[in-house]
Amino acid sequence: MALAINSDIVNTPPVPAATVMVVRDGERGLEVLLVRRHANSGVLGGVHVFPGGKLDAADRQVAAAALDRPVADCLQALGEADLDAGTAVGLHVAALRETFEECGLLLGLQGAQGLVARLRQQTQNGTAFGDAVQALGLVLPVSSLLPWSRWVTPRVPSVTNKRFDTRFFMAVAPSDQEAEHCTFEATEAVWLSPRAGLERFWAGEIDLAPPQIMSLCQLGGLADVAQVQAAARSRAPVLIAPEPFDVDGQRVICYPGDPSHSCADRAWPGPTRLIYRNQRFEPDGGLAALFV
Repeated sequence: MALAINSDIVNTPPVPAATVMVVRDGERGLEVLLVRRHANSGVLGGVHVFPGGKLDAADRQVAAAALDRPVADCLQALGEADLDAGTAVGLHVAALRETFEECGLLLGLQGAQGLVARLRQQTQNGTAFGDAVQALGLVLPVSSLLPWSRWVTPRVPSVTNKRFDTRFFMAVAPSDQEAEHCTFEATEAVWLSPRAGLERFWAGEIDLAPPQIMSLCQLGGLADVAQVQAAARSRAPVLIAPEPFDVDGQRVICYPGDPSHSCADRAWPGPTRLIYRNQRFEPDGGLAALFV
């Protein structure tokens, strides 16, 4: 299913959201979890993405005592001067919740495999995720999440008709839990090396949206989980505000550091723009341009 270009101008504020790059050390090195969104999904149907979704009201209402780290630490980790503490906590909770709902993983918890079914039953009965975790005698392991980047959809979203303000986190997959895709929202959950993910995208075997393409490009330069964690801890989350424009009828999305972007400081090595051709977004220079 190829991506379709959207040229609508969306003036509403972007919706806060969270997504998680769940990583593990595989036999051949670093692997990251991707889920294929259901074809009927209202956002990026059929596309392989990292687990995640929008911030729910209940995510903001989790008490400080239910967290495994102080609220102030959640706020500081995101590095946003204008962010309130409730939203900072909510984004962490949303990241944990969405990963559980879409993949059945309880991040940050070892020996919790037997609790997955009990937690799923409670949440399916309408209990808020945070409340359900507390009812099992657990705290919410927000410390397992390391902020990675922040993506703000431009007023011309290009691949959707919605805008999101998405905080990307990274987290290590619990070694004793198996990822299982949610049959309602997704049709596949797959572990791939960043390179393999980009190669499968280039071969037309999977579809990726621009944020996933660029994030896999970043991860591709890291050998294992320890390097990903070190990279996340070494800097504040980078702000990515893509800027789209059309050239000769082709949509171009440029990123910080590109000559056409308003921010001259490059956010990462590798391509600074993607161009819509062959019914997808790809860089000049082909597949090799994504390996830095």
